Amino acid sequence: MTDHSLLSRLDLNLLTSLDALITERSVTRAAERLHLSQPALSASLARLRNHFGDPILARRGNTYELTPFALRLAEHTTMALDAARRVFESQASWEPNESAREFSIYGSDYGFTTVGRVVSELAAERAPGVRFRFMLHNPVVVEDAANRLRAADGMVIPHGILTGLPFVDLWRDDWLAVVSETNQEVGEAVSMDNIAQLPWVMTYQSRSAFTSAERQIQQLGIEPRVEVVVESFQALPHFVAGTNRIGLIQAALAPIARRLGGVRVLPLPFPATPLVNALWWHPVHNADSEHIWMRGLFEEAAAIVASGTDAGAED
Repeated sequence: MTDHSLLSRLDLNLLTSLDALITERSVTRAAERLHLSQPALSASLARLRNHFGDPILARRGNTYELTPFALRLAEHTTMALDAARRVFESQASWEPNESAREFSIYGSDYGFTTVGRVVSELAAERAPGVRFRFMLHNPVVVEDAANRLRAADGMVIPHGILTGLPFVDLWRDDWLAVVSETNQEVGEAVSMDNIAQLPWVMTYQSRSAFTSAERQIQQLGIEPRVEVVVESFQALPHFVAGTNRIGLIQAALAPIARRLGGVRVLPLPFPATPLVNALWWHPVHNADSEHIWMRGLFEEAAAIVASGTDAGAED
Protein backbone atom coordinates (compact mmCIF):
# COMPACT_ATOMS: atom_id res chain seq x y z
CA MET A 1 0.00 0.00 0.00
CA THR A 2 1.41 3.41 -0.96
CA ASP A 3 1.77 6.31 1.46
CA HIS A 4 -0.91 8.22 -0.48
CA SER A 5 -3.48 5.41 -0.26
CA LEU A 6 -2.77 5.01 3.45
CA LEU A 7 -3.32 8.73 4.07
CA SER A 8 -6.52 8.74 2.02
CA ARG A 9 -8.02 6.20 4.41
CA LEU A 10 -7.17 8.18 7.53
CA ASP A 11 -9.19 10.95 9.14
CA LEU A 12 -6.61 13.63 9.82
CA ASN A 13 -8.88 15.00 12.55
CA LEU A 14 -7.54 12.05 14.56
CA LEU A 15 -4.21 13.86 14.72
CA THR A 16 -5.84 16.67 16.72
CA SER A 17 -7.48 14.12 19.03
CA LEU A 18 -4.19 12.28 19.49
CA ASP A 19 -2.37 15.50 20.37
CA ALA A 20 -5.03 16.45 22.95
CA LEU A 21 -4.99 12.96 24.51
CA ILE A 22 -1.20 12.94 24.75
CA THR A 23 -1.14 16.45 26.22
CA GLU A 24 -3.99 16.04 28.72
CA ARG A 25 -3.55 12.31 29.47
CA SER A 26 -7.28 12.20 30.10
CA VAL A 27 -10.25 11.61 27.81
CA THR A 28 -12.38 14.04 29.81
CA ARG A 29 -9.87 16.89 29.76
CA ALA A 30 -8.96 16.26 26.12
CA ALA A 31 -12.66 16.41 25.17
CA GLU A 32 -13.04 19.71 27.05
CA ARG A 33 -9.97 21.11 25.30
CA LEU A 34 -11.38 20.24 21.87
CA HIS A 35 -14.96 21.25 22.79
CA LEU A 36 -16.17 17.73 22.05
CA SER A 37 -18.39 15.34 23.99
CA GLN A 38 -16.61 12.65 25.96
CA PRO A 39 -18.25 9.83 23.90
CA ALA A 40 -17.02 11.46 20.68
CA LEU A 41 -13.45 11.60 21.90
CA SER A 42 -13.69 8.07 23.30
CA ALA A 43 -14.66 6.95 19.80
CA SER A 44 -11.60 8.71 18.39
CA LEU A 45 -9.41 7.02 21.00
CA ALA A 46 -10.85 3.64 19.98
CA ARG A 47 -9.98 4.33 16.34
CA LEU A 48 -6.47 5.41 17.31
CA ARG A 49 -5.99 2.26 19.37
CA ASN A 50 -7.14 0.15 16.46
CA HIS A 51 -4.87 1.95 14.01
CA PHE A 52 -1.72 1.78 16.14
CA GLY A 53 -2.41 -1.49 17.89
CA ASP A 54 -1.61 0.22 21.17
CA PRO A 55 -3.85 1.46 24.03
CA ILE A 56 -2.25 4.97 23.99
CA LEU A 57 -3.65 5.61 27.50
CA ALA A 58 -3.35 2.92 30.17
CA ARG A 59 -5.01 3.02 33.57
CA ARG A 60 -2.69 3.16 36.58
CA GLY A 61 -4.78 3.15 39.74
CA ASN A 62 -7.11 6.14 39.61
CA THR A 63 -5.24 7.87 36.78
CA TYR A 64 -4.21 7.24 33.21
CA GLU A 65 -0.64 7.21 31.91
CA LEU A 66 0.71 7.32 28.39
CA THR A 67 2.06 4.04 27.10
CA PRO A 68 5.74 3.94 26.06
CA PHE A 69 4.59 3.97 22.44
CA ALA A 70 2.45 7.07 23.03
CA LEU A 71 5.41 8.81 24.65
CA ARG A 72 7.43 8.16 21.48
CA LEU A 73 4.57 9.57 19.39
CA ALA A 74 4.31 12.78 21.41
CA GLU A 75 7.04 14.77 19.69
CA HIS A 76 6.10 13.57 16.19
CA THR A 77 2.47 14.50 16.83
CA THR A 78 3.33 18.08 17.76
CA MET A 79 5.58 18.48 14.72
CA ALA A 80 2.95 16.99 12.40
CA LEU A 81 0.27 19.33 13.72
CA ASP A 82 2.54 22.35 13.30
CA ALA A 83 3.35 21.31 9.73
CA ALA A 84 -0.33 20.77 8.87
CA ARG A 85 -1.20 24.13 10.39
CA ARG A 86 1.39 25.80 8.18
CA VAL A 87 -0.07 24.19 5.07
CA PHE A 88 -3.55 25.55 5.72
CA GLU A 89 -2.37 28.95 6.98
CA SER A 90 -0.43 29.59 3.75
CA GLN A 91 -1.95 32.01 1.28
CA ALA A 92 -1.50 32.32 -2.48
CA SER A 93 -1.13 36.08 -2.16
CA TRP A 94 0.32 37.50 1.02
CA GLU A 95 0.64 41.03 2.32
CA PRO A 96 2.76 41.35 5.48
CA ASN A 97 0.70 44.24 6.86
CA GLU A 98 -2.45 42.10 6.63
CA SER A 99 -0.97 38.87 7.99
CA ALA A 100 -1.37 37.28 11.41
CA ARG A 101 1.25 34.57 10.83
CA GLU A 102 3.50 33.36 13.63
CA PHE A 103 7.12 32.58 12.77
CA SER A 104 8.91 30.18 15.12
CA ILE A 105 12.69 30.46 15.47
CA TYR A 106 15.12 28.35 17.47
CA GLY A 107 18.29 29.90 18.87
CA SER A 108 20.25 30.89 21.95
CA ASP A 109 19.66 33.89 24.17
CA TYR A 110 22.59 35.50 22.34
CA GLY A 111 20.80 35.27 19.00
CA PHE A 112 17.51 36.47 20.45
CA THR A 113 19.03 39.42 22.34
CA THR A 114 20.84 40.63 19.24
CA VAL A 115 19.25 39.91 15.86
CA GLY A 116 15.99 38.49 17.22
CA ARG A 117 15.08 41.64 19.10
CA VAL A 118 15.77 43.85 16.07
CA VAL A 119 13.72 41.52 13.84
CA SER A 120 10.78 41.85 16.21
CA GLU A 121 11.03 45.64 16.11
CA LEU A 122 11.16 45.77 12.31
CA ALA A 123 8.21 43.40 12.06
CA ALA A 124 6.17 45.48 14.51
CA GLU A 125 6.62 48.52 12.25
CA ARG A 126 5.77 46.79 8.96
CA ALA A 127 3.50 43.89 9.84
CA PRO A 128 1.85 44.55 13.22
CA GLY A 129 -0.22 41.35 13.02
CA VAL A 130 2.81 39.11 12.50
CA ARG A 131 4.19 37.41 15.60
CA PHE A 132 7.54 35.77 16.35
CA ARG A 133 8.01 32.88 18.73
CA PHE A 134 11.66 32.61 19.81
CA MET A 135 12.40 29.17 21.26
CA LEU A 136 15.62 28.34 23.10
CA HIS A 137 17.45 25.47 21.50
CA ASN A 138 19.37 22.82 23.40
CA PRO A 139 21.75 20.02 22.38
CA VAL A 140 18.84 17.67 21.63
CA VAL A 141 17.17 20.23 19.34
CA VAL A 142 20.44 21.02 17.55
CA GLU A 143 21.24 17.35 16.93
CA ASP A 144 17.75 16.86 15.46
CA ALA A 145 17.72 20.17 13.54
CA ALA A 146 16.89 18.63 10.15
CA ASN A 147 13.63 17.24 11.57
CA ARG A 148 12.82 20.12 13.94
CA LEU A 149 13.06 22.65 11.14
CA ARG A 150 10.32 20.93 9.18
CA ALA A 151 7.84 22.37 11.68
CA ALA A 152 9.74 25.52 12.71
CA ASP A 153 10.76 28.42 10.49
CA GLY A 154 14.44 28.65 11.31
CA MET A 155 17.36 28.40 13.67
CA VAL A 156 19.87 31.17 14.42
CA ILE A 157 23.21 29.47 15.06
CA PRO A 158 26.80 30.04 13.89
CA HIS A 159 28.49 28.05 11.16
CA GLY A 160 30.35 24.92 12.19
CA ILE A 161 27.48 23.05 13.83
CA LEU A 162 24.77 22.45 11.18
CA THR A 163 25.33 21.05 7.70
CA GLY A 164 23.21 20.13 4.70
CA LEU A 165 20.53 22.80 5.24
CA PRO A 166 19.91 26.09 3.41
CA PHE A 167 21.10 29.20 5.23
CA VAL A 168 21.76 32.89 4.91
CA ASP A 169 24.72 34.53 6.63
CA LEU A 170 23.79 37.24 9.13
CA TRP A 171 26.78 38.93 10.81
CA ARG A 172 30.25 38.21 12.15
CA ASP A 173 31.16 38.54 15.79
CA ASP A 174 34.25 38.14 17.98
CA TRP A 175 34.93 36.34 21.25
CA LEU A 176 35.95 38.14 24.44
CA ALA A 177 36.91 37.00 27.93
CA VAL A 178 34.85 37.81 31.02
CA VAL A 179 36.48 38.00 34.46
CA SER A 180 35.36 39.37 37.79
CA GLU A 181 36.32 42.88 38.83
CA THR A 182 37.65 41.32 42.04
CA ASN A 183 39.82 38.75 40.25
CA GLN A 184 43.36 39.82 41.23
CA GLU A 185 45.02 37.03 39.26
CA VAL A 186 44.11 38.74 35.97
CA GLY A 187 45.83 42.02 35.24
CA GLU A 188 45.06 44.48 32.47
CA ALA A 189 44.86 41.59 30.04
CA VAL A 190 44.11 37.89 30.17
CA SER A 191 47.24 35.76 29.77
CA MET A 192 47.67 32.23 28.47
CA ASP A 193 48.63 31.24 32.02
CA ASN A 194 45.25 32.57 33.19
CA ILE A 195 43.55 30.50 30.48
CA ALA A 196 45.36 27.35 31.61
CA GLN A 197 45.24 27.78 35.39
CA LEU A 198 41.99 29.52 36.33
CA PRO A 199 38.63 27.71 36.52
CA TRP A 200 36.08 28.23 33.74
CA VAL A 201 32.41 28.84 33.15
CA MET A 202 31.59 27.24 29.80
CA THR A 203 28.45 27.28 27.68
CA TYR A 204 26.66 24.14 26.41
CA GLN A 205 29.63 21.71 26.18
CA SER A 206 28.17 18.81 24.22
CA ARG A 207 28.92 16.98 20.98
CA SER A 208 26.72 19.28 18.91
CA ALA A 209 26.58 22.42 21.09
CA PHE A 210 29.86 24.19 21.66
CA THR A 211 31.67 27.40 20.81
CA SER A 212 34.54 27.73 18.37
CA ALA A 213 36.67 29.57 20.94
CA GLU A 214 36.33 26.68 23.42
CA ARG A 215 37.56 24.29 20.73
CA GLN A 216 40.48 26.61 19.92
CA ILE A 217 41.63 26.58 23.54
CA GLN A 218 41.80 22.79 23.39
CA GLN A 219 43.61 22.95 20.06
CA LEU A 220 46.21 25.15 21.74
CA GLY A 221 46.98 22.22 24.05
CA ILE A 222 45.01 23.50 27.05
CA GLU A 223 42.24 21.50 28.70
CA PRO A 224 40.20 24.10 30.61
CA ARG A 225 39.25 23.28 34.19
CA VAL A 226 35.47 23.65 33.93
CA GLU A 227 33.60 24.40 37.18
CA VAL A 228 30.24 25.40 35.67
CA VAL A 229 28.39 24.68 32.43
CA VAL A 230 25.47 27.01 31.70
CA GLU A 231 23.21 26.94 28.64
CA SER A 232 22.90 30.72 28.48
CA PHE A 233 25.36 33.36 27.32
CA GLN A 234 23.62 36.18 29.17
CA ALA A 235 23.66 34.24 32.44
CA LEU A 236 27.38 33.49 32.18
CA PRO A 237 28.63 36.80 33.72
CA HIS A 238 26.58 36.06 36.86
CA PHE A 239 28.64 32.90 37.36
CA VAL A 240 31.89 34.86 36.90
CA ALA A 241 31.25 37.90 39.11
CA GLY A 242 32.81 37.58 42.55
CA THR A 243 34.88 34.51 41.59
CA ASN A 244 38.25 33.77 40.00
CA ARG A 245 36.57 32.12 36.98
CA ILE A 246 36.91 33.00 33.31
CA GLY A 247 34.14 32.87 30.72
CA LEU A 248 33.67 33.58 27.02
CA ILE A 249 31.03 35.82 25.48
CA GLN A 250 30.42 37.36 22.09
CA ALA A 251 31.40 40.99 21.53
CA ALA A 252 27.76 41.91 20.82
CA LEU A 253 26.89 40.92 24.41
CA ALA A 254 29.76 42.88 25.99
CA PRO A 255 27.63 46.02 26.63
CA ILE A 256 25.02 43.90 28.41
CA ALA A 257 27.68 42.20 30.54
CA ARG A 258 29.17 45.55 31.51
CA ARG A 259 25.76 46.93 32.46
CA LEU A 260 25.31 44.01 34.86
CA GLY A 261 28.39 45.20 36.76
CA GLY A 262 30.92 43.19 38.72
CA VAL A 263 32.83 41.96 35.66
CA ARG A 264 35.46 43.09 33.19
CA VAL A 265 35.34 42.20 29.50
CA LEU A 266 38.83 41.74 28.02
CA PRO A 267 40.43 40.58 24.76
CA LEU A 268 41.66 37.00 24.53
CA PRO A 269 45.42 36.34 24.43
CA PHE A 270 45.12 34.43 21.15
CA PRO A 271 43.47 35.30 17.81
CA ALA A 272 40.08 33.65 18.24
CA THR A 273 38.35 32.69 15.00
CA PRO A 274 35.36 35.01 14.52
CA LEU A 275 31.97 33.35 14.53
CA VAL A 276 29.70 33.79 11.52
CA ASN A 277 26.08 33.77 12.59
CA ALA A 278 23.51 32.40 10.16
CA LEU A 279 19.81 31.70 9.84
CA TRP A 280 19.15 28.07 8.86
CA TRP A 281 15.89 26.51 7.64
CA HIS A 282 14.49 23.35 6.07
CA PRO A 283 14.31 23.20 2.23
CA VAL A 284 10.52 22.80 2.47
CA HIS A 285 10.39 26.56 3.17
CA ASN A 286 12.58 27.62 0.22
CA ALA A 287 9.78 28.88 -2.05
CA ASP A 288 7.42 30.11 0.70
CA SER A 289 6.86 33.82 -0.01
CA GLU A 290 6.14 34.55 3.65
CA HIS A 291 9.32 32.77 4.69
CA ILE A 292 11.32 34.68 2.07
CA TRP A 293 9.99 37.93 3.56
CA MET A 294 11.04 36.77 7.02
CA ARG A 295 14.54 35.87 5.81
CA GLY A 296 14.92 39.34 4.35
CA LEU A 297 13.91 40.80 7.70
CA PHE A 298 16.67 38.81 9.42
CA GLU A 299 19.25 40.00 6.89
CA GLU A 300 18.21 43.62 7.44
CA ALA A 301 18.27 43.22 11.21
CA ALA A 302 21.70 41.56 11.06
CA ALA A 303 23.07 44.55 9.12
CA ILE A 304 21.84 46.82 11.92
CA VAL A 305 23.49 44.62 14.56
CA ALA A 306 26.75 44.51 12.58
CA SER A 307 26.78 48.30 12.12
CA GLY A 308 26.64 48.92 15.85
CA THR A 309 23.71 51.35 15.41
CA ASP A 310 21.31 49.19 17.41
CA ALA A 311 20.31 51.55 20.23
CA GLY A 312 19.11 48.72 22.46
CA ALA A 313 22.62 47.22 22.66
CA GLU A 314 24.46 50.42 23.59
CA ASP A 315 26.05 51.10 26.93
